[in-house]
Amino acid sequence: MAFEATKREWGELYAFFRLLADGYVYAGTPHAKKDETRCLPVAMVQREEHDGTRRYIIENEETIRISGEKIDKQIAREDFSAVAELILVAIKASREDEVTSPDGVEEFLDEVAIYDLEAKTDDRTDFHVAFYSVDAPLVGFCVRSRLGTMFPLLDGGRTANLKFEQTGVKFATPTVNKINAFGEEDDVVGRMLMLERLGGVLKFNDVADKVFRSNLGMIDLHFPRMLGEMLRIMHLDGITKVTELTEVIKQVNPLKIKDELINKHGYYEYKMKQFLLALALGMRPAKLFTGTDSAISGFLLVGGNGEVICYQQSDRRTFADFLFNNSRFEKGSTEKDKYGYLERENGVYYFKLNLKIGLLKR
Repeated sequence: MAFEATKREWGELYAFFRLLADGYVYAGTPHAKKDETRCLPVAMVQREEHDGTRRYIIENEETIRISGEKIDKQIAREDFSAVAELILVAIKASREDEVTSPDGVEEFLDEVAIYDLEAKTDDRTDFHVAFYSVDAPLVGFCVRSRLGTMFPLLDGGRTANLKFEQTGVKFATPTVNKINAFGEEDDVVGRMLMLERLGGVLKFNDVADKVFRSNLGMIDLHFPRMLGEMLRIMHLDGITKVTELTEVIKQVNPLKIKDELINKHGYYEYKMKQFLLALALGMRPAKLFTGTDSAISGFLLVGGNGEVICYQQSDRRTFADFLFNNSRFEKGSTEKDKYGYLERENGVYYFKLNLKIGLLKR
């Protein structure tokens, strides 16, 4: 009997099967292409199910051995390749996010003891890979698939709101109500522009959540101000790519630092890359960040053509450059994340903007 799953769920499973079928994965370049000079042999993939750990060991060119508490069997590698291809074709053929399982896939999942399309982990990894040898240290990966909707690097939420103090002129309550009532609910830019037309000025004030404020302070004590300016530019000028926003920030120079630090040292680029790496490796707005990386050690990126490439913490420079070149600011839900309106707090009006960052689709 067929079942449905999202493209993101199928993408995780596809990457898993592709690694076992191919027995290798290419490292990625900063521009999301495969690095032909760095082909990494896969010895084993470890995956968590609700009833325990499974180890999928590549024994030779023909066979995958599945080992677990209640299982020890061998499956032909070509079967993993065939099913991966079926999944890829089904994802590409569907215009909806929900994709029906192709014929034969459900039976194969039963045969290889996969009952959860998304691995059951508490550490946010999708599965672990041992390169070169089954005894090698395991590398925890997250799968990001351009074939469907991707998890954001930073998923907004109320704890990721930044506060701007409304200065310039003092608005009467009716004026505030008029600004807040302007446009559709998601017309944040319209309310920002109206506020400016009436003589108001939005001046960066603080991070709304104290934990996230401290987390950003680990990157740099002035980093929230830099992000605030990037958010403002994103909304008012419609620039979303991190690379382009960083170029604008270099000209605006919100931190008023010396030209030498900006141009020779690449200060703004460096700080942004540090932040993106921290997000990729486990930083969350509402969770205390100490600079210690999580179990996530890299990304497996599934391209639009089904090709899988990998980025690892062990190659921080390439990983950081990839994130910097392939990230964008996104707009979260104003209703869910509670931003985009003037709100009074201790006699002062503040306007919140929400920070959400995702990977480019292509």
